[in-house]
Amino acid sequence: MTHTDQKIYRFSEAPIWELQRTYYEEQGIGAWQSEDVPQYITSNPSIAVAYAEIIFGFLQDRAKLGYTLEPVTILELGAGSGRLAYHIVKELCELRDYSGITLPPFRYVMSDLASKNIAFWQKHRSLLPYVEQGVLDFAQFDAVQGTELHLMQSGDRIRVGDLQQPLLVIANYFFDSIPQELIYVDENKIYECMVSLHFPEGDTERSAADMLKNVIPEYHYRRADEYEQESYPYREVVELYSQKLEDSHILFPAVGLQCLERLCLLSQEGFILLTADKGDHRIENWEYNEPPKLIHHGSFSLTANYHAIGYVFEQKGAMSLFTSHPYNHLNIGCMLMVPNPLSYGHTRLAYRRFVERFGPDDFFSIKEWFDSHLDLMEVNQLLAFWRLGGYDAQLFLQSAKRISNLIPACEEEELSDIRQGILLMWEGYYPMELNRDLALDCAMLLYQMEMFEDALLFFERTNNEYRNDASVLYEMAICYYEVGEDAAAREMARITLELAPEHEGALALMTLLP
Repeated sequence: MTHTDQKIYRFSEAPIWELQRTYYEEQGIGAWQSEDVPQYITSNPSIAVAYAEIIFGFLQDRAKLGYTLEPVTILELGAGSGRLAYHIVKELCELRDYSGITLPPFRYVMSDLASKNIAFWQKHRSLLPYVEQGVLDFAQFDAVQGTELHLMQSGDRIRVGDLQQPLLVIANYFFDSIPQELIYVDENKIYECMVSLHFPEGDTERSAADMLKNVIPEYHYRRADEYEQESYPYREVVELYSQKLEDSHILFPAVGLQCLERLCLLSQEGFILLTADKGDHRIENWEYNEPPKLIHHGSFSLTANYHAIGYVFEQKGAMSLFTSHPYNHLNIGCMLMVPNPLSYGHTRLAYRRFVERFGPDDFFSIKEWFDSHLDLMEVNQLLAFWRLGGYDAQLFLQSAKRISNLIPACEEEELSDIRQGILLMWEGYYPMELNRDLALDCAMLLYQMEMFEDALLFFERTNNEYRNDASVLYEMAICYYEVGEDAAAREMARITLELAPEHEGALALMTLLP
């Protein structure tokens, strides 16, 4: 191993952060399409429903306070694949329309640094209807330096003090992926933990992803009196760490705090933060922390320090909501940095119902059990979990084979339930150009259930590559035959026989057709 870069950096200024930016700018949406960057846990319908319910509660609170005319801006930081935004906006619009309650209007702004991601969103067929309705917009925003929002669809610019409603900020897997300081606390003293980076021979000429995967950090310590000076803006929380913790490495979110402070300035009424990440809000869980290890997934991530974020804003009057029980995979918080946060009863109740009692972290824990017990589940159990997961496409793709095996023993009511689930899933599907064709899986199950008209709709939505598959074409021919479209059935049977001249089913079908 050679030291291709032995310079010692402040942790927040180390080249790993520039490599991180380069990775996302180079990969664009491909980072999520390849599944290198995890997205399911923070962008599935379960967490989207929880967030939509909390936002809906917030809109009710604003209406109750008499603010129904000015729009509420919902800003998602690092919106990535766009899947979370889609599910939230869809659910929020349904809640608004179903309730019939007078609410302030809202606009959801998807933001990211990578322009490739924004270009993908702007063309996505699932997002376009909401853009046309005026409830969805896009912005390129740099969390490290950004001071205003330029909305790409409407052309609006949001500057300091422009918003008359609180800004609602969504930040999933955000604070763990932007630059952080690293401090070390021992014997009531604060040290800055510096870092040098070591790469294998020749690695500096490889891609950002490869460099991040192979980098080995080495830590160096220096006494850091500046954190204890009156002029340091976060001195109080650092002083608390020096008093309460021993032999502890603490990731300190100075950049994240500054980002929230700048966003807070955009509104005359403060902000609400909804956030989910790997990270703890309890100070005791930071004690005896070892130096951080980079968690690699194409890019890298660390741990979010929700304690520091909560403490800093609570000193300014905020209320922080986190679960009273420990989290397993994802810590979900809601911070109300607004005047008189206790007056936001609907918001707080929604957090209690949809996160505290049973939330997205609990759902993901159950999903882990589902993943390993899928082949033992009966159809009513599969359908119940599918409903719990919001008829999510990933759950369907996982369980389609098991459902197919169970169909022969299903009652009519169960078959109808499967059909209804497929239709609801498709209505809420956010395509990401998956390798597997969701429409084909739907068509095959509907065909197996002898729901030929529905099956045809999905066969016609499949990727063209399956039009060279004799078995698919034959099943399409049968569907056309069963719904009385003989000419189309004959054509599909003919093409099937071109591909497979000895196909017995297609030969038999041709004898039935005039």
